[in-house]
Amino acid sequence: MGKSQNPLTQDAKTGNSKTGISNTENSKTASQEIATLIPGGVNSPFRSFHEVGGHTIFFKDALGSKVTDIDGNVYIDYLGAWGPAILGHSHPLVVKACQDAVSAGAVFGAPTLLEMEMAKSVIRHFPSIEQIRFVSSGTEAVMSAIRLARGFTGRDTVVMFEGAYHGHSDSVLGSTTHQSSSGVLAGTKERTVLTPFNDLESLESTLNQLSGQIATVIIEPVCGSMGVVLPEPGFLQGVRQLCDKHQVVLIFDEVLTGLRVAKGGAQALFGVKPDLTTFGKALGGGMPIGAFGGRRDIMDALMPIGEVYQAGTFSGNPVTMAGGIEVLRLLDNDKIYETMEARTAQLFAGISKFVSARSLPIQLQRAGSMFAIVFCDIPVKNFTDSKRIDAERFAVFFHDLLANGVYLPPSSVDAACVSAAHTERDIEETIEKVGAALKKAFA
Repeated sequence: MGKSQNPLTQDAKTGNSKTGISNTENSKTASQEIATLIPGGVNSPFRSFHEVGGHTIFFKDALGSKVTDIDGNVYIDYLGAWGPAILGHSHPLVVKACQDAVSAGAVFGAPTLLEMEMAKSVIRHFPSIEQIRFVSSGTEAVMSAIRLARGFTGRDTVVMFEGAYHGHSDSVLGSTTHQSSSGVLAGTKERTVLTPFNDLESLESTLNQLSGQIATVIIEPVCGSMGVVLPEPGFLQGVRQLCDKHQVVLIFDEVLTGLRVAKGGAQALFGVKPDLTTFGKALGGGMPIGAFGGRRDIMDALMPIGEVYQAGTFSGNPVTMAGGIEVLRLLDNDKIYETMEARTAQLFAGISKFVSARSLPIQLQRAGSMFAIVFCDIPVKNFTDSKRIDAERFAVFFHDLLANGVYLPPSSVDAACVSAAHTERDIEETIEKVGAALKKAFA
């Protein structure tokens, strides 16, 4: 790569994004075939188009802010691989770091210096973390953190917030009032209690009622799966105070927000220090990664020095560590966050003109470069509000953008992302296409 090229802003390998995409026959054929081999045709239900309809799009390569499908169509990408592509896709320095690591050995099942370097880097970015362990996914990080909190406190009950997403471990998939999956044991559901987001009074009542039974309160400081819901002023601070009062471990699930909303995550943005933090996605620059860390006295409860078991053959593997180290090194450059903030603000300013001019029932909700265009007549502040989101109208909007080379999450409630690779031109083009898609959705 020549020195004159900017790896954060160059176009995708196949050129600038196209408009009027009409041929996705290869994706359609692949969607039909894969469904005979893999349940639902996807390895994660988030990837399916079950909410918006139509067939899924298969991608073959990506670079910067663009992704290219198997029919050769190019899209401006706001999915961001559900979060990891904070620097854009296939950043050359991250790619090289991973290539160098895999050439030396992809996994040893023994410690490497890369693990130590990565641990130091995360701890430097997140002052609440005194010790950390690496795993292979956000789900694994949350599962391990909850087990650790239970082992540390000697209590069983988990409190989480309605509409939050914490992966697919049993403890966060069901409760006595909400069921996200069959197959969860009744005893597990009885140990998970839900409370509304942005409602301190309800949380306090729950903690008082179950005093001495609650091991942990786990929270997404910004809820990414019900319209990018921000905490109201004082809410997170109040959660912290209530956890202190009841000697409950506070877990911040920063799988989405960590590094995305600020260099030090949501805890830096809102000035609240959790006891444990879980990570995934953006921490590894595209490699499969998760991590959990926090107070030393809590982390010391893990084996081999404590009694809480956690393990993983691929935990801290050198390829992932190498990618993560390079991501964190690049994110030390404050200009990257300034760029993402400027691009996201530009996007919202342009879209808000269409929304205001036509008085559309649209809410524009964001935290840093994490955002949602919410088809709702009121600001979404909790799970109950999110039930008012018009998923059918969003589906029309989604497919019009898709047909014109803009890729959003195929969900009316999940967070989209702007990366450091998005250019002003990308944003201007997106604003124009969003305006046209809104006209069609509200025709």
